[in-house]
Amino acid sequence: MAVGPHAPQFGVFDFRFIESGSLISYMGRIGVLFLLFYLGLESNVSRLIKAGRSILKGGSLYIGINFSIGFLFGYLTGFPLLETLIIAGLTTVSSSAIVAKILFDYRRTANPETGLILGITMFEDVFLAVYLSLISGIILSGASSFAGVASSGSIALGFIIGIVLLGRWATPLLNRLFRISSSETFVIVVFACLFILAGLGETIHVAESIGALLLGLILGETEHSQRMEKLVVPFRDFFGAIFFFSFGLSIDPFTLGGAVWLAVGAASVSLIAVTLTGLVVGKRSGLSPVASLNSGFTLLARGEFSIIIVNLALAGGLMALLHPFAALYVLILASVSPLLAKESERIYGVYSRIAERLKSSQEATNEEDG
Repeated sequence: MAVGPHAPQFGVFDFRFIESGSLISYMGRIGVLFLLFYLGLESNVSRLIKAGRSILKGGSLYIGINFSIGFLFGYLTGFPLLETLIIAGLTTVSSSAIVAKILFDYRRTANPETGLILGITMFEDVFLAVYLSLISGIILSGASSFAGVASSGSIALGFIIGIVLLGRWATPLLNRLFRISSSETFVIVVFACLFILAGLGETIHVAESIGALLLGLILGETEHSQRMEKLVVPFRDFFGAIFFFSFGLSIDPFTLGGAVWLAVGAASVSLIAVTLTGLVVGKRSGLSPVASLNSGFTLLARGEFSIIIVNLALAGGLMALLHPFAALYVLILASVSPLLAKESERIYGVYSRIAERLKSSQEATNEEDG
């Protein structure tokens, strides 16, 4: 934010990134691809398929609760209907990039809750495809086709399921295709596959990051997965950092003041909703309370998708307040989510001790009354 296009200029000293902004933004998008691709390599597609039923139930519950609470928050704070729908959308969808970064930094890619987190992330993308189709039709054209919305959602879901199933079937073939002795050629082939599949997904309105995740899940089943992991790590770290730098450039710090209390309120509501949802979904999926809390805190992060949604609202001429609100809301949760995820075990310990004391106190009161 300090060197973004909205930062002040000090006389002849201008440290703002203006002309290079579009290039940095593009490099940030590449960073998201590498983050999600590596996350897919570290995960197990078989485990993801095995957890399909719990992911479907958990994803539906997660989306339903968070969207409803976001809509209620927008309505109660006095926003018009269209702005309320935008707020409900941007408070619902997690940031794939930040979720991936949390799992990497805390070395939780092999944890039991990671499969559920990835599944809900992909479930969110199907929701996002349907939501964007609906909301763009309403805002930009003033109308919406049910058939168009259903078609968009079906295409997104079919793309995700089809790629996963195709990848499992084609694993022996992929093992042969990637037996490339030249490191240079190996790099080019892997990166070409990454950009082609991500681009293909984007053309049918599936987030490019989900395309990268799907490719990682597929190639993670091959005998070349460890070689690919070693190859991707430096690119993941460098371009991943560029993504967060690019996100900072997009925020105008001087517009945040008017939306502080709205953003803090929305962030607080989201924290409560995601925590409760994580505990409920995790319990239904057979996870421990700590793992369930990890899931909620990790999925709390908001980022690139929320910014995409609010940019659509601005293009449709909705309230200008939405942009600083979304920027501050995302900034709060992008900062808070990793901290809470890191301390989830300690937080649950404190909660357990308080609950135990309350229970003991209630039992003592009941005995006295008896």
